[in-house]
Amino acid sequence: MKPCTLLLFLSFISTLSFVVSDTVPSNEVWALRSFKEAVYEDPYQVLSNWDTVESDPCNWFGVLCTMVRDHVIKLNISGSSLKGFLAPELGQITYLQALILHGNNFIGTIPRELGVLESLKVLDLGMNQLTGPIPPEIGNLTQAVKINLQSNGLTGRLPPELGNLRYLQELRLDRNRLQGPIPAGGSSNFASNMHGMYASKENVTGFCRSSQLKVADFSFNFLVGRIPKCLEYLPRLSFQGNCLQGQELKQRSSIQCAGASPASAKSQPVVNPNHQPAEYVSKHHRASKPVWLLALEIVTGTMVGSLFLVAVLAAFQRCNKKSSIIIPWKKSGSQKDHTAVYIDPEFLKDVRRYSRQELEVACEDFSNIIGSSPDSVVYKGTMKGGPEIAVISLCIKEEHWTGYLELYFQREVADLARLNHENIGKLLGYCREDTPFTRMLVFDYASNGTLHDHLHCYEEGCQFSWTRRMKIAIGIARGLKYLHTEVEPPFTISELNSSAVYLTEEFSPKVFTLASSNLQIYQLQFCSISS
Repeated sequence: MKPCTLLLFLSFISTLSFVVSDTVPSNEVWALRSFKEAVYEDPYQVLSNWDTVESDPCNWFGVLCTMVRDHVIKLNISGSSLKGFLAPELGQITYLQALILHGNNFIGTIPRELGVLESLKVLDLGMNQLTGPIPPEIGNLTQAVKINLQSNGLTGRLPPELGNLRYLQELRLDRNRLQGPIPAGGSSNFASNMHGMYASKENVTGFCRSSQLKVADFSFNFLVGRIPKCLEYLPRLSFQGNCLQGQELKQRSSIQCAGASPASAKSQPVVNPNHQPAEYVSKHHRASKPVWLLALEIVTGTMVGSLFLVAVLAAFQRCNKKSSIIIPWKKSGSQKDHTAVYIDPEFLKDVRRYSRQELEVACEDFSNIIGSSPDSVVYKGTMKGGPEIAVISLCIKEEHWTGYLELYFQREVADLARLNHENIGKLLGYCREDTPFTRMLVFDYASNGTLHDHLHCYEEGCQFSWTRRMKIAIGIARGLKYLHTEVEPPFTISELNSSAVYLTEEFSPKVFTLASSNLQIYQLQFCSISS
């Protein structure tokens, strides 16, 4: 009977420990909800069990808590194709030890708020689509052992503050667009075979202070200067594909490195500290912000939502599990975030901005509708003295539009505007007005409809000859080659079909990259315009 009694006693103690333990603090739960809120595409539904009504997030996918379930210590959601922004609220998960979001499609900048996570040991944001500079605040992660930011689109200089990470053993910054010298200066008379043990002198700065650094990869950036002696123990492959000096290194061509020299880096425009931001996404938040914030991040602020309203969203999503795509502008009005998300007013300076009035005239008072669906409407128009155009108007009310959606809309406009090829649908510009609320995209018009229409036409005289079919196929191939190999960074299409290929009057194919987007407005299916 004694073993049985002992077993019952241990079970009782174990149960009691969970009963008396604290629940996860509300600020950590709020941070996780904000993280999910900033994700607008979850194709594998890995966040489907993040029940916002559930009080214990320790049961959510990818979340690991302490033994007594009182704090979140790990968030690991890698290789899940999540698309969205990194919520600054992640900095509220005070006891977080590992943030692993490797192999997703997160866009935007790295929130500087992550720098307050004093317990963080692993930060893995590799293989995403993050842009902007590396926040100097990352240098405050004094417990960090591994940092992986590889395969993104990060720009700017390497912050010397990374040298504060004395316990850092692995640093991967390869395959970005980082510039400037490697900040590992200091005393130059260190032995290069000590594997990073250079922190004994007070005048050492930069990476020479990282006494535990064993693995570091700076390859395929635009770094200049020489390899610091304190990093010479690293393999030469760790520095290849840059603009560094050294004959034994495989570096970029002089043409590619023309804009990466120290002189050009120093000549970059200086931000005026007295300059005030010209525009915020939320018109209800006009509070000025220091301009250096623009150099650190695009997305700032916090998303404030009540538990009840978020619970309504969770119920709505459970009722619509048939779709694996989250259509961001179909969120309920209760989710309208009044957070001021700062957007660079110069972000779309090179893209033509049309007024609603001139598009209204071109499209005959928006009466020339060529198609519609619940999500968008497409009009045909003719600009005065210009080409025929196709205007896509989003069907969404202002109260449903969020700061993150505005940021995503402008990013998509910027991405599409950089495409310029005869076999790729050309974005001519956009329209963005608040009275009445308007978000439109303007494209060059292709008059012969889609390839799908012609392939499925069985009337006499509408069939293509094999010569014409071959011409169309070659044109599509040239367009894809342009997107995949000639654009930097490459522009990929997740789904290509005959409905995404439009034909000009001469039957020249134009691949509309919008049709590949997971957002339904970009499938060129249409609705009625909001007045």
